[in-house]
Amino acid sequence: MINFIKNVIALIGVLAIVSKYKILQNIDCTNLSFLFRSIIKLINFLFYPICLVYRNNQQYSDRLTNCLKELGPAYIKLGQTLSTRPDLIGSNMADSLKILQDKLPPFSTQEAKRIITACLKMEIDQVFSFFPKEVVVAASIAQVYKAQLVTGEEVAVKVLRPNVQAEYLENIETLHFIAKILLKFLPKVKRLKLVEVIDILRNSMVSELDMRIEAASYSEMLDNFISDRNTYIPKVYWEFTAEKVLTVEWIHGLPIRERQLIINQGTSLKDLSEKVILMFFNQAYRDGFFHADLHHGNVLVLPDGKIGLVDFGIIGRLSEKDRIAVAEILYAFLERNYKKVARIHLQAGYIPENTNLDLFSQYCRSIAEPIIGLSLKNLSLGKLLAQLFMITENFGMETQPQLLLLQKTMIVVEGISRDLNPDINIWELMKPWMKKWAAKNISIEARLFRSLSSIFKQLVNY
Repeated sequence: MINFIKNVIALIGVLAIVSKYKILQNIDCTNLSFLFRSIIKLINFLFYPICLVYRNNQQYSDRLTNCLKELGPAYIKLGQTLSTRPDLIGSNMADSLKILQDKLPPFSTQEAKRIITACLKMEIDQVFSFFPKEVVVAASIAQVYKAQLVTGEEVAVKVLRPNVQAEYLENIETLHFIAKILLKFLPKVKRLKLVEVIDILRNSMVSELDMRIEAASYSEMLDNFISDRNTYIPKVYWEFTAEKVLTVEWIHGLPIRERQLIINQGTSLKDLSEKVILMFFNQAYRDGFFHADLHHGNVLVLPDGKIGLVDFGIIGRLSEKDRIAVAEILYAFLERNYKKVARIHLQAGYIPENTNLDLFSQYCRSIAEPIIGLSLKNLSLGKLLAQLFMITENFGMETQPQLLLLQKTMIVVEGISRDLNPDINIWELMKPWMKKWAAKNISIEARLFRSLSSIFKQLVNY
């Protein structure tokens, strides 16, 4: 009961801020249900006095950006995700929300130094020969400084915002409460998977709010890409890393959104767009460990054309079983073999054993044909997965957070790549890679090798 009252009070606070920026006043209710229209009208009526006090005449996209800033770090995270989806919210809105990626108001450098000193148990001048007054990036969870160690190396120092843990947790609880209310009164929003998305945000909080976990993610990704010619991962300085402080190698690069500057340094946007796709597929399908918070602010382009990755607060993992299943499903879709799509779902345990496979394959056809019917150049594997997850839920598939994270990240990666080269044909690019991957992972020889390896392990354990 206490939690319920607390959540109701928090919800009223959220609605007050939303009303302050006139977010609901501009929503087109024409295609919404009567209940949804009534709820929006009631909120607008109850909070109308706030609108009168705050006469906000900014563009809607700017008001939404400022609203999310005021609501807190978890809402900012949602805004960052939306900023990578111009296909959903429009290019003007996406451009406005990109401010949330790395242009938020910073907290004081004096406070940052206090946190560093307390965490490392060392004075600033014992660690750094130079520590600037100004931040390079200020984001929702932390801010970053470009400093120099006493040993001469240039480093990026990431410092958590004060009290961000408590704020983030409060935001998540309120978002969860709002999502459950929406599901109760508006069942149609179930397809948006609000609760699942919020659960992903909650689970990612552990790694985002402990810099040591993020440092471990840097280290693992560096091991995976140590010999890669097209991707660069900065190394971690573990001796200067703690729960609230992360120190990594500084890499000199341009944000991938700076297309003209990238062209000026002699890097081909066409080649770069292909590197982005191949980099992600190597992460997700080769390694089963992928950067799940990619956006234009944390993908850099180095002078030699390599892609540099930073900010590993949110990562995704795929088991070997999931990697093989998803790859086989995508391949079967592109072959228009919908019965095979259904069989793979059953074999992977994604749908119940009593599922009518003929009906399921028919549903798969209904969502795939409009997408695959497009020219291969415009084909989005991420959108195909999104449509698939919508129908599998109707057949009793339990929510798979790791697959939702994969799908969300895949759409973002495709968006980044198409920003660089609108004419990229992702399927043609991936065909040679997938054939090579399939020969190694889903050929008869590969299956036989895995079976024998499994039997051998069982015998050893026995």
